[in-house]
Amino acid sequence: MIVLDGGMGRELARIGAPFRQPEWSALALIEKPDSVREVHDSFAMAGADILTTNAYAVVPHHIGEERFQRDGARLARLAAELARAAADAATPRRRVAASVPPLFGSYRPDLFEADRAHELWEVLVKAQADLSDLLLGETLSSIEETNALLDVCLRTDLPIWLSATLDDDQPTLRSGESVSAWLEAVDAADPDHRVEAILFNCTQPEMMADGVVEAHGHAARRDRPIGVYANAFPKQGRAATSNKTHHTLRDDITPDRYVQFAAEWQSLGATMIGGCCGVGPDFISALKARLAA
Repeated sequence: MIVLDGGMGRELARIGAPFRQPEWSALALIEKPDSVREVHDSFAMAGADILTTNAYAVVPHHIGEERFQRDGARLARLAAELARAAADAATPRRRVAASVPPLFGSYRPDLFEADRAHELWEVLVKAQADLSDLLLGETLSSIEETNALLDVCLRTDLPIWLSATLDDDQPTLRSGESVSAWLEAVDAADPDHRVEAILFNCTQPEMMADGVVEAHGHAARRDRPIGVYANAFPKQGRAATSNKTHHTLRDDITPDRYVQFAAEWQSLGATMIGGCCGVGPDFISALKARLAA
């Protein structure tokens, strides 16, 4: 099993790094980048095999249009440099996944702007590509968003992993489109089999098993591994916003409980497991100790 890392933003907040809305995890890149390296090191020490760059909030939605135009490429580059340094310092050496995030708000396919997406994603991908081992399209909410992201990522030579966020009430994408329809669309857009893994992220743990089951048969036809990295948020409605308030974290999602969920995902075919928002190094350490073997 490949152990992924956990959520960067809440771990930055936990260690006292600069952290607020709307900048979210990008604020630490701006004001205290050493704290980002500290979190990467913590996840590596916990046993994560993959370190994901802290570029998730380096988008106009979080840092503003003016700052993105001025500093977006530099901040994304810094995020990749910090992850690369931590990965190279770890023993054994870890791989770096370049975060290619949602541009206009997590969970909100209705806010996607196709006419702007290519230009914005190109900035982030170009800044991170040569320091990364793969591109990770995160928290994808619709087929339209996925196709646009693939159009950008396929212009590089890097392996591509795609991760969808599921509705918290039903095992579909946040757009209402089925996992099967999403995977069929990925296949149609990827005739050369550049997409190497299919994942689900930033969704309540309870919803992930259904996603894994639906994806398993389809992914197996292309020999693609399936991954899961759930969050510890309460249920997020369809009008959820990602830069207005700090969502509370669930008290019942402990490392032990998370490992129980992860064991079910593993039994259903998931071979890549980590965590998203609210899942810290202690969770990753528990996953490594109890499932990776």
